[in-house]
Amino acid sequence: MTEPIVNVIGAGLAGCEAAYQLASRGIRVRLVDMKPNRLSPAHKLGSFSELVCSNSLRSDNIENAVGLLKEELRRLNSLIMRSADKTRIPAGGALAVDRTGFSEFITDELKNNGNVEIVSEEIKRIPDGYTVIATGPLTDGELLRDVEKVTGACLHFHDAAAPIVSRDSIDMDKVFFLSRYDRGEDYLNCPMNAEEYFGFVRELVKAETAPLHEFETPKVFEGCMPVEVMAKRGEMTLAYGPLKPVGLVDPCTGKQPFAVVQLRRDNEAGTLYNMVGFQTNLKFGEQKRVFSMIPGLEKAEFIRCGVMHRNSYMESPGKLTPWFEFKGREGLFFAGQITGVEGYVESAASGFVAGVNMARRVRGEAMLDFGASTAIGSLGHYVSEYNGSDFQPMNVTFGIMDPPETRIRSKKERCAYIAKRSLALINEYTEGVL
Repeated sequence: MTEPIVNVIGAGLAGCEAAYQLASRGIRVRLVDMKPNRLSPAHKLGSFSELVCSNSLRSDNIENAVGLLKEELRRLNSLIMRSADKTRIPAGGALAVDRTGFSEFITDELKNNGNVEIVSEEIKRIPDGYTVIATGPLTDGELLRDVEKVTGACLHFHDAAAPIVSRDSIDMDKVFFLSRYDRGEDYLNCPMNAEEYFGFVRELVKAETAPLHEFETPKVFEGCMPVEVMAKRGEMTLAYGPLKPVGLVDPCTGKQPFAVVQLRRDNEAGTLYNMVGFQTNLKFGEQKRVFSMIPGLEKAEFIRCGVMHRNSYMESPGKLTPWFEFKGREGLFFAGQITGVEGYVESAASGFVAGVNMARRVRGEAMLDFGASTAIGSLGHYVSEYNGSDFQPMNVTFGIMDPPETRIRSKKERCAYIAKRSLALINEYTEGVL
């Protein structure tokens, strides 16, 4: 008997991971994405798995929850992690990638997979049959209304992206290469004295923002707080936040600056740099005016200005299972940020879990729950079981994972124990079930 084709709607990180896991298990996949016929306000590339905000996948240390999640995905044969490792660029202790190369690698892998059919089409209704909805937080229009109709009302928040500048336009005499605490020289640093910092903050809080038509007072995700919103919380907020100088010594003065704006490489060639922590909703002209006050960026060429956009996510608790299947319809899975996971790696992880379990659903096998003792399993348990009244997107943290069986006072030792336990469980899955 011929197995049915599985629809995967959306070719972001979650959709591509789900499609790859299905295809690698011999399941035929119809991967549907509106690109290149239509791009959302946040997208620029025609290829899949575009990183619309930062090019960093955050820490690569397994004693950090997202670092642990990445290592789990590596061991589980994740397409997203294979691409990230292949297109990695220097970023200190973080895993950053050449965003174009990252996207193109994933696109090529799926287009050359004999079990994957690529369809360029905008889907307006949830299809019948086996389906994974992975349309991301920018899901809108008729499809969003259909998701709301099928699952219940969706929630919303606003997210922001940081500007990208050309290296050739940076005054290299005023900046220096260094990672915090002498961990290499992967970041460009723009040092500020107190006078420069306070002058910058004064102009930043006065700058004009772009209008947001959806809401008068939009809800903003704390993890991507616009820099101008942070500045309004107090004149020293940025100095203790994204502009903190801790661990950095200016080689020209031999001293720690009052504040530092860091720039991270955005492509392998090192011709583009991302302004770290500078997510913004300022008008484009205001970005140029205010950010040009930063030492070294007086004549900066902004290749991409920062933008803010509305994100949508489901009220997943009670409606999804820990393996991201909708409880109201067998064979309908959701994956990615539309489920309430937050972050690139977390989205890929949910796509992995949904893809693996969709393959098992198609073949009549028992569902696989990785459990909250693993980072990958804890995300599904968070979005499906959260019992508060204020459900909102969540990055992976050790706080949503099962604690150690016995009390461990040292935070470092506790995190190390959780990581070791988790990877032992993942190894059992790779050697047995998967």
